Amino acid sequence: MSRTLLRNTYRHKQFGSFMVGAMAVAVVAIIVLLGPGAAHPAMFIVFGALLLVAVVFSSLTVQVSASSLVFWFGPGVLRKHVPLAEVESVEVVRNPWYWGVGWRLTPRGMLYSVSGLDAVEITRKDGSRFRLGTDQPERLARALADALERLP
Repeated sequence: MSRTLLRNTYRHKQFGSFMVGAMAVAVVAIIVLLGPGAAHPAMFIVFGALLLVAVVFSSLTVQVSASSLVFWFGPGVLRKHVPLAEVESVEVVRNPWYWGVGWRLTPRGMLYSVSGLDAVEITRKDGSRFRLGTDQPERLARALADALERLP
């Protein structure tokens, strides 16, 4: 791998403090509200589901290479790959609080986020859009813009 390619690659992993915190609060609330009833075998299914959500949405990793944008939640699930040749533009945006976090459909396309309101909106050449939540919106937008400028 050349030094130029290494210098031009962006990779950032954002910890999903909101998602992990929300799942922890949910577990504590269940235990407090149900008391001894929280030890019921059926509750282990609920706790397992909450743990799974916390692990999957514990982080969002975004990687920009010379030819593609790849991003995934947690340990590598829900992975998406977007060739940069399909990208028309990028823009730093701020999501309304009520759009929430996670993997969801919004009026501006899909949103992939684990914490916070800052995001980068990517518009594809076919007109479709999606947003990547990030705690580094300017850096991500710059990395994408730089990679787009270098496309043949």
